[in-house]
Amino acid sequence: MKITVLQNIMNANDQLAERNLAILNRNGVLAVNVMSSPGAGKTTLILETIRRLRNRVRIGVIEADVASTIDADKIALESVPVVQINTGGQCHIDANMVSNALERIPLKDIQLLLIENVGNLICPADFKIGVQKNIMLLSVPEGDDKPFKYPLMFTTVDAVIVSKIDYLPLSDFNLDQFRQTVEGMNRKARIFSLSARTGEGFEAWVSWLESVLKDFSGGKGSGGDQRKTD
Repeated sequence: MKITVLQNIMNANDQLAERNLAILNRNGVLAVNVMSSPGAGKTTLILETIRRLRNRVRIGVIEADVASTIDADKIALESVPVVQINTGGQCHIDANMVSNALERIPLKDIQLLLIENVGNLICPADFKIGVQKNIMLLSVPEGDDKPFKYPLMFTTVDAVIVSKIDYLPLSDFNLDQFRQTVEGMNRKARIFSLSARTGEGFEAWVSWLESVLKDFSGGKGSGGDQRKTD
């Protein structure tokens, strides 16, 4: 009986995720789900992406945290639409939370929606929320063994970003080996390495994001969020 109830819950979430995706596609908005453990640099990535694209792309943001509006306040200073989701203890956002947030975002005024998920390498990978692209960050201080410990996250995303690469000289993180591991687990994933402190690698990330947006706008990239939920 418990398994049946869980399946019903997941099915309901997936159906709502499909509805969210349809709303985004109908409004011509590309949504990117940004996931990572706490402190890997999701908010910093979003801020730097806004600053580098603000003159070319109309951007909106959904910020998710267990509590507070700290990150949303930072985003708001960049003069872009932002909605805060507080999960009240949940380690992820779900399709219903995103559905409610979409009602408060001016979708007709934006082209790109960046959604910062709750910091966690487990729960967010299990829940579809209705987006075209899923990406994750892994910071150098976390270590290069995380694909083996959290395989679902690494096998279901469209891009993996190694952040804080300015720490590489101070760590045992083997970037080449990490790339090989991720490529062996997920052939479709693009892999980027960057540093917000030095700016290294950001142009490659932004260029990829713009190319995805261009393909989406041309009608080629509207089917996303194909992650497993069983």
